[in-house]
Amino acid sequence: MPALMIQGTGSNVGKSMLVAGLCRAALRRGLKVAPFKPQNMSNNAAVTADGGEIGRAQALQARACGLEPVVDMNPILLKPESETGAQVVVQGRRLTTTRAADYAALKPRLMGAVLESFHRLSAGHLVIVEGAGSPAEVNLRAGDIANMGFARAAGVPVVLAGDIDRGGVIAQIVGTQAVIDPEDAAMVAGFLINKFRGDPRLFEDGYRWIAERTGWRGFGVLPWFPQAHLLPAEDALDLRSGPTGGVRIAVPVLSRIANFDDLDPLAAEPGVELVMVRPGQPIPECRAVILPGTKSTRGDLAFLRAQGWDIDIAAHHRRGGHVLGICGGYQMLGRTVADPEGIEGPPGETPGLGLLDVTTTMTPDKRLTRTRAVHVATGEPIAGYEIHIGRTEGPDRARPFARIGDAPEGATAPGVEGSYLHGMFSGDAFRAAWLARLGVRVSGLSHDAVVEATLDALADHVEAHLDVAELLALAR
Repeated sequence: MPALMIQGTGSNVGKSMLVAGLCRAALRRGLKVAPFKPQNMSNNAAVTADGGEIGRAQALQARACGLEPVVDMNPILLKPESETGAQVVVQGRRLTTTRAADYAALKPRLMGAVLESFHRLSAGHLVIVEGAGSPAEVNLRAGDIANMGFARAAGVPVVLAGDIDRGGVIAQIVGTQAVIDPEDAAMVAGFLINKFRGDPRLFEDGYRWIAERTGWRGFGVLPWFPQAHLLPAEDALDLRSGPTGGVRIAVPVLSRIANFDDLDPLAAEPGVELVMVRPGQPIPECRAVILPGTKSTRGDLAFLRAQGWDIDIAAHHRRGGHVLGICGGYQMLGRTVADPEGIEGPPGETPGLGLLDVTTTMTPDKRLTRTRAVHVATGEPIAGYEIHIGRTEGPDRARPFARIGDAPEGATAPGVEGSYLHGMFSGDAFRAAWLARLGVRVSGLSHDAVVEATLDALADHVEAHLDVAELLALAR
């Protein structure tokens, strides 16, 4: 079947961005192309049109292909809820929650779903596949569905990407060949170098040495792509504060922060200084604090208190500062969060921050839907999505954040807003109205136009430095 797989020498080597760039390049060549990632681990998820969920990176890659995201693009999504456990989502729906130690026994049951989704996609598209982590993690090779296990089961050629920015790229690539099974190594058709800074001619000897030592063909050296920050990040480690000088909005980086691409449109606004507050740092003086989504509301309430952020937020509110909670952040703003069935962790109840007169009870059912609403305070439309468990009720729901038809959504109190709506700031009109209430002089920025232009620039970048024609020929 027409397909190509980009695997990496490690996590965060740029596989997601490479696939997005190749997808847009293929689309511009008139090809019907689709992205695919057999297994993803991320709390940054997107809701598909059919009410499932996939990794945010695959939703971006679908956009690069000119497609609506569907659950087949990421059939297995692992959403960490603790240091040792994760929710397992199969073809868009929650299957179970399992400990890392038990997941290996589950994987053989999941390969069927992976291949089923891949075959459906490849029936009408050239498929560009993204691996996960690294094939050099040979301790995870038995039952693998994410890298070489999938490549061999589906007969898909592999190109191995190394990250020169972190150093040791020669050892990354040559070492991968040295440790993987010879039959796995036979699936590798070549390599490429990613994130190069400086003069690529200085690496010509190293590039040639890798090719001679491995016998693999080189497909090029890709320089650092400076506009990458304008596209949604998949890994919370990639979250960075924005430029200084605008109206400051602070965002505590929770331990299980989820759907943090909600913040991207704010970060792109020239009148906003978005500060990502890391553990161990105090929340600075600011105009607004945004509590983002989380995969573990009670766990991150404890984490937030351990940083002293609850004290900072209370002081910020007393000074007249604004607070917005989104999804799990909304649940935190209430009086209590109860999990009687132990859905997100040990059963129990945790006091919230008490800034909204509401309470939340976790329930087994997950709400997954795209949503259109109207913001009550400004009258502006919101196009977003919901992806949460839990039911929130209380007196402050009588002052909703938004309305979905005639139904109230979220809750408000003086200086405080809470909502389950992710993606709200992607809408230019709502974002401008919300920021104007904070005194931000808005730019008229079109977030969609920025993303589209950045995807085109990424495709130009890939075309200029990689042998795209040969990569796509390899796929066919």
